[in-house]
Amino acid sequence: MAACFRLRGCGAPRLPPAPRGRAPLRRLAGAPAGLPAALLRTDGFVGGRWRPAAATFPVHDPATGAALGQVADCGVAEARAAVRAASEAFRSWRGVPAKERSSLLRKWYDLMIQNQDDLARIITAENGKPLKEAQGEVLYSALFLEWFSEEARRVYGDVIGGPARDRRGLVLKQPVGVAVVITPWNFPSAMITRKVGAALAAGCTVVVKPAEDTPLSALALAELADQAGIPPGVYNVVPCSRQKAKEVGEALCTDPLVSKISFTGSTATGKILLHYAADSVKRVSMELGGHAPFIVFDSADVDRAVAGALASKFRNSGQTCVCSNRFLVQRGIHDSFVKKFGEAMERSLRVGNGFEEGTTQGPLINEKAVEKVEKHVSDAVSKGATVVMGGKRHQFGKNFFEPTLLTEVTQGMLCAHEETFGPLAPVIKFDTEEEAVAIANAADVGLAGYFYSRDPAQIWRVAEQLEVGMVGVNEGLISTVECPFGGVKQSGLGREGSKYGIDEYLELKYVCYGGL
Repeated sequence: MAACFRLRGCGAPRLPPAPRGRAPLRRLAGAPAGLPAALLRTDGFVGGRWRPAAATFPVHDPATGAALGQVADCGVAEARAAVRAASEAFRSWRGVPAKERSSLLRKWYDLMIQNQDDLARIITAENGKPLKEAQGEVLYSALFLEWFSEEARRVYGDVIGGPARDRRGLVLKQPVGVAVVITPWNFPSAMITRKVGAALAAGCTVVVKPAEDTPLSALALAELADQAGIPPGVYNVVPCSRQKAKEVGEALCTDPLVSKISFTGSTATGKILLHYAADSVKRVSMELGGHAPFIVFDSADVDRAVAGALASKFRNSGQTCVCSNRFLVQRGIHDSFVKKFGEAMERSLRVGNGFEEGTTQGPLINEKAVEKVEKHVSDAVSKGATVVMGGKRHQFGKNFFEPTLLTEVTQGMLCAHEETFGPLAPVIKFDTEEEAVAIANAADVGLAGYFYSRDPAQIWRVAEQLEVGMVGVNEGLISTVECPFGGVKQSGLGREGSKYGIDEYLELKYVCYGGL
């Protein structure tokens, strides 16, 4: 079905109108108390319309286990329909002036800000993170739309003077086409807007497959995109269950109408998607697993390092790709750091339901995640590690785990060479700078790394030597829309956010203009 862009003076062809998603709207039946019924959707969003699937799957609150509702379990047919809708929309969307695209993204941003509290409540309900963190995520998410609304108007080409007098070389930047966006559950809103904002700003159209644990945030964003006037087919969402994820992912990533794949998730899944992309040589950007080192040198301000460690490790209960996974602490300040870190954890961290005032640590996403943390703690203790605090499941519920601090950790333990993705802080003692850098770089991934030092020469040396895509120096929180996000080694390909993020959705075309 052709897309109607309903933009005045944009130069796009006037096509027959497609039905919008206004009527009828299938909202989440019997929305849980306190959740915004106006933004809760159950169906897939394809070609500007809300479309049910033949089956549904349940979405649960990880804090209580309560069912939040049944969501359309889209399959291969729905995935292919979404790609076709995006491909048809791309024909016109690519020609919409950057100023018009900028204006629409800005309207979408404005609606996110107006609905910030409601969007946050959806995140807390399906993800479990504390409401305050969820509100922060919504703001962070919206800022990507604002940022790329401005970057849309700054896609510049070049004029190159060649060796011949009668020729000029022109470099044009053009959108790659339909982009498939596959996102994780830990930031169910921000991981969408960071990709989609750049794609739409560049003139691409998208099909989003959200994580099966957290589809409600993606569908709420679709409702706001529709309200903002984003044209039919430009933003499509196909939620699906864990059982259908593989076949839907394969259908999306092998479709010949798709030109670009953007994925955030595990390295193992990323490798599978790279295989899918290889057959038709699709453009890819991937933000994969991390194993972030957090190094504290003898020269560090210990109090500041403790504050940074707390912020870096326990945001979203340790379920972030850039959270510190290994704490390397130099012998001279080791005992002081451990003591102060333990005291700060005891004083600052409160486990509970994300909707409860004062909660800083919500549940892990599911019981499988809890079992992994449990396994890492058990393995470390069996090999000589000491539990300073925590170390077991929290009595609040089956998906909760106590914030845990371990010492006497060695390289042979699972937590020292696997990403835990939970509230576990293992401390490894080291003697020299060279030793710390060698331990940090021993991983086959390299997303983020952190270190604390007050020695200027050491800061330069270590920042340059760490094999990661992002470094926090005397800072535990580094993500911002203005700066590039991405890793090296098996942590992925490409960068998101910043002025570089839009390049992932643009092709360079060289035009040789002769006869001048």
